[in-house]
Amino acid sequence: MLASAVTFTAMTTLIKYLGAGYSAALQTFYRQLAGFLILLPVIFKHRGAAFATTRPGILIFRSAAGTVAMILQFYAYQKMPLADANALSFTRTLWMVPLAAIIVGEKLGPLRIGAAVIGFLGVLLMVRPGAGGHFAIGAPALAALVASLLFAFTILGMKVMTRDHSPMVLLVWSATLGLLLAIPGAVIDWRWPRPLDLALLAAMGAIATVNQWCYIKGMQIGDAAAMSPIDYTRLVFAAAAGFLLFHEIPGLWTAIGAGIVVASTLFITWREHLAHKAAQTI
Repeated sequence: MLASAVTFTAMTTLIKYLGAGYSAALQTFYRQLAGFLILLPVIFKHRGAAFATTRPGILIFRSAAGTVAMILQFYAYQKMPLADANALSFTRTLWMVPLAAIIVGEKLGPLRIGAAVIGFLGVLLMVRPGAGGHFAIGAPALAALVASLLFAFTILGMKVMTRDHSPMVLLVWSATLGLLLAIPGAVIDWRWPRPLDLALLAAMGAIATVNQWCYIKGMQIGDAAAMSPIDYTRLVFAAAAGFLLFHEIPGLWTAIGAGIVVASTLFITWREHLAHKAAQTI
């Protein structure tokens, strides 16, 4: 999970650096292409086993939601300070509270509902009051929130699939379908990259693939209550990268709002951990 946090920061730094010349949709295509090429030897070696699944519908939905979310998230990282975009990305845990009730039919207690509400109040602080004291949310922040919602869907799907699917199968499906789904957006805003940019885009895709594997593996073998706090080190890494490379200084509203979101999501994770342990003892 710590490796996931470090590689995520490296990936988002490259996204922001290349954002001036390559749109979010085009960057998504190159990221997916690099990830697919990395996994190509595995696909050739295992062939049918690499795609073996009894639930293709969930995998297709995960890939579609993940591709759209990736484009929106890349746009947010291009246009927002790294610390701000990272903080908003953590709202995926908050989105999972209502989604768990609607999709899975999970019963929600007042504590989890209250924590989610408080967390979204933290989001309002992060988007900050605009002129005249009115809250104003821009397109990049809105894109980050919608991306988090879509990623919450993919995480729910991942939790279901890792019960009887290996991380490699999930990666192969995600990379293959993600590449196909990213082609239309790339064609609309196509440009051939310069040699240095191509190397950086390839590095971004390779790092993103490693990041995804680390996250899936960490969540598969580790306890969620212990893994989630490690994932929040992304905020520290993102703030440092933003300051050192892009001269970004997180504002007071971002720091307060991010603290509220982190505290709320940690509480939700802790409650889920206790509920899971209680269910195992019955």
